[in-house]
Amino acid sequence: MKQKTIYEIALEKFAASEESVLREPEAAYIIDRVRNGLPMAEFHAARDMLGLSEERLAALLGMSRATLHRRKKSGHLDRAESDRLVRYARLFTRASAALGGPEGARSWLTAPALAFHGEWPLDYADTEIGAREVEALLGRLEHGVFS
Repeated sequence: MKQKTIYEIALEKFAASEESVLREPEAAYIIDRVRNGLPMAEFHAARDMLGLSEERLAALLGMSRATLHRRKKSGHLDRAESDRLVRYARLFTRASAALGGPEGARSWLTAPALAFHGEWPLDYADTEIGAREVEALLGRLEHGVFS
């Protein structure tokens, strides 16, 4: 049986109008997979979902070109890279809900935002605190509070 990618789970959650990708029973499943390192298939699913190049997504995950090459050979991301990838899945799901679907999410996440000093929301979310700020803005947008 083929395992679902983090982004397939995210899209299911969007379709079900749930806020978070990490709901039971998926939370334990995702946490276990992150701890063991996500397969590169997750990286490729994220690349396709976000509409990014491999190099751009690798940079978001803190990976050099050499590290990307090593990960391709090993077939797995490390724990920290996996955790960052799930962070972006969570943001993509939240943005999809707030902005009317995957296309709106993709456009918003990859465009400079004044709220983030001209950075892309994806770039601003390279730390957990930055990701929380992006989520907070998405929450305000969902509730019609424009800031």
